[in-house]
Amino acid sequence: MLENKPGASHSGRLGEALKQLSKDTAVYGVSTIVGRFLNFLLVPFYTNIFLPEEYGIITNIYAFIAILNIIFIYGMDAAYLRFAKDEEIGNEKDIFSTPYFAVLIFSLIFSLIIIWLKVPLGDSFAVPDNYNYLFLFVASILFSDAITVIPFIRLRIERRPKKFAAFKIINIVINVSLNLYLILKLKMGIEAVFISNLVASVITFFLLTPSILKLLNFSFSSSIFKRMLKFGLPYIPAGLGSILIQVIDRPIMEHLTDLNTLGIYQANHKLGIFMMLFVSMFQYAWQPFFMQESKSEDAKKIFSRVLTYFTLVASIILIVLSLFIDNIIRFEIFGKTIIGPDYWSGVTVVPVILFAYMFNGLYVVFTAGIYIKEKSIYVPLITGAGAVVNIISNFILIPVLGMMGAALSVLASYIVMAAGLYFVTQKFYKINYEKKKIAIIFLLILLFGAIYYFLYYNIEIILIYKFLLLILFLASISFFVIDKKEIEFIKNKFSR
Repeated sequence: MLENKPGASHSGRLGEALKQLSKDTAVYGVSTIVGRFLNFLLVPFYTNIFLPEEYGIITNIYAFIAILNIIFIYGMDAAYLRFAKDEEIGNEKDIFSTPYFAVLIFSLIFSLIIIWLKVPLGDSFAVPDNYNYLFLFVASILFSDAITVIPFIRLRIERRPKKFAAFKIINIVINVSLNLYLILKLKMGIEAVFISNLVASVITFFLLTPSILKLLNFSFSSSIFKRMLKFGLPYIPAGLGSILIQVIDRPIMEHLTDLNTLGIYQANHKLGIFMMLFVSMFQYAWQPFFMQESKSEDAKKIFSRVLTYFTLVASIILIVLSLFIDNIIRFEIFGKTIIGPDYWSGVTVVPVILFAYMFNGLYVVFTAGIYIKEKSIYVPLITGAGAVVNIISNFILIPVLGMMGAALSVLASYIVMAAGLYFVTQKFYKINYEKKKIAIIFLLILLFGAIYYFLYYNIEIILIYKFLLLILFLASISFFVIDKKEIEFIKNKFSR
């Protein structure tokens, strides 16, 4: 924690804290950007190799994996993050070993259940009978990933971002390399996707093994487990609600349309990775940061400024990508475009997905109050509301608007989650956010978004129009949101 030195001004304390957060975000950001970018390279690869129907199968199975990841961990990740340094409940090894063994045993049992139920699961997720064996890989992937979650959180708690980053990047490099080798060299089909994932996950576990053994105590504390379970259990429905928002549109779209439409939608949905990258790198730094800063007398002022800066940076990312995404996807690398031409028809959903992930970032900012006051009981209610909104709106909007209906449903659910968490946390951890500035940013986003879609559907939106819109947006932000003192603050505290 940054100490509050006697005589230090509030603005100086605020600046130093924000600079520390920006540095942590940058460190985690490098690993996140490199890792996610390498993983993103698989999107143009898949969309230029597989038919939309085949990519639809991959999409459906990975939606299942995403949902089961929450069950396998059952809130132990959030609980360990919360209590890892709490010496009142036990020693360091017991606090690590208890959630680790709890996850290992539980995930092993669930993996065996998946293998046993592979045929009905295949039927449920529209997987052809000749691909049911893929669920053997699915069960193994889920188990391998589950037993690395607690060790990875430990690296974050110890503030060892270089090691964290190295292992994450190694995992993805192995995954991508094996995909290329198995599909291009050995001419394997979609099973290569799951084999590559499994091998990468197993190697990552072995890389983490020395760190695991260093902290592992072959005992299980029931008192620690009960304390963690009480805090972590609400994250099961919360996590399920959150992940349903991310993936439930896939099986619903497949049900209401077909695998071809699903494949096109998923490929374009993946382009939201650029905003997701920013949110993810911020989240990695933000969670340890607000726990450390929570006891500072300037904590709420710092958190208020964080929300303003996050919204400002995210809005610029949103506008830049929305304006130029159709140019980006047509960019050729070795004669292949970023996503295959068969998938271009879904590009109009990308700005909406980017906007949705921006609201997810606001939700992440608001989680500070939940952790600090140990009010995790509210999280499943809020994420559950977002999931319900997502499911209902998907069934209403997809038949009318197709892929855009699914994208708008994701946006609506993240708005509900961010708004819900804001109003709840303000009751027990009130922060005076800079509401006027944030409101102006959102009004500008909506205004320029409306102009973009009007031009896109009614007039050919040539490159010069896009640059003009970007310049106008940046000028509006500078004039209406950022004052001279703000510019000086940024220059003084972050440029160094």
